[in-house]
Amino acid sequence: MIEKVDISHERAVLIGVVTKNQGEEQSKEYLDELEFLTFTAGGEVIKRFTQKMDIPNPKTFIGTGKMEEVRQFIEDNDIGTAIFDDELSAAQERNISKILECKVLDRTNLILDIFAQRAQTSYARTQVELAQCEYLLPRLKGMWTHLERQRGGIGMRGPGETEIETDRRIVRDRISLLKDKIKVIDKQMGVQRGNRGKMVRVALVGYTNVGKSTLMNTISKSDVFAEDKLFATLDTTVRKVVIQNLPFLLTDTVGFIRKLPTQLVDSFKSTLDEVREADLLLHVVDISHHNFEEQINSVNKILGEIDSGDKPTIMVFNKIDAYKAEPYDETDLEVERTELHYSLEEWRKTWMNRVGDNALFISALNKQNMEEFKKRIYDEVREIHVTRFPYNNFLYPDYEEEE
Repeated sequence: MIEKVDISHERAVLIGVVTKNQGEEQSKEYLDELEFLTFTAGGEVIKRFTQKMDIPNPKTFIGTGKMEEVRQFIEDNDIGTAIFDDELSAAQERNISKILECKVLDRTNLILDIFAQRAQTSYARTQVELAQCEYLLPRLKGMWTHLERQRGGIGMRGPGETEIETDRRIVRDRISLLKDKIKVIDKQMGVQRGNRGKMVRVALVGYTNVGKSTLMNTISKSDVFAEDKLFATLDTTVRKVVIQNLPFLLTDTVGFIRKLPTQLVDSFKSTLDEVREADLLLHVVDISHHNFEEQINSVNKILGEIDSGDKPTIMVFNKIDAYKAEPYDETDLEVERTELHYSLEEWRKTWMNRVGDNALFISALNKQNMEEFKKRIYDEVREIHVTRFPYNNFLYPDYEEEE
């Protein structure tokens, strides 16, 4: 039985590196995201540490001098958790734990922990547990000597808290059992997808926390959980949506993130099948995020990895109501204006409109420009539907604006 522990004030420090492949600005961006991940998991970041080096130290990730600085700060400030921005090897984790004498997590472990919190259905919990077991298996040797004095908290949910999982053989047996269970559920979900007939399928994809679930609620008038935290939605949600008289299936998928653990990509195969089998992707982007271009690239990279990079895609720039001006060049938006003064025509004149095929600019939360959004979706779905069922062409006239 997993012990529930109040971790609302778990104190943590973050550790990252600046290398020749990851500059200062990029390192800061990653640590910003790592801090948001820590907040989502229930922790409080007290301090960040960064070090410039050619490559991470193979034994301790950071140098001995910086490690001593971190250790002293942890000792002086009652810090319970040290979180590293990259995946640590089993040897690195053991070495660091001996030095810091506190709980040591890496980015992958933190993301897995958040998934363990967010999983609501039996299927999602099974997927997360499989990912956790595959992550823990090579790290079992010696890791429990420094974890046994911990009382749960961030990174300690799921199989990581059950003492029986310390046995390699039992973990391997558990992995085998979970894979068999997922195969059965995958087969059931495949039958479910087949039973949906040949209805056009549209999937919402995008970085985590860009507003996909809010958009899903707005379009489908359903009540999908939405929150300003990373991975608020973990379980795939499918809704039948009708725009005017044209029905189609809309899927809200799990959000992507940079450095997405490979264990999660593998265990969430069936979830990602919803993306693979979609006829149309709506790539939702948080335009108010200061580095949304890199988020777009991260999503496109993952879509390529799951053989969905060439699917018909509409770029949907969301949160135009929350956009704050940054110093663009003279041909772009005027810097002096506040986010309340951009017209849709001005958005269409930016380079963003040339990304993909005529991008859309909306605010799902405030329902701004939803009429144009619905018309565009209607036109795209209608074209796919008519191609699939040419004899139904007369049933779906051109889109008419709602009064």
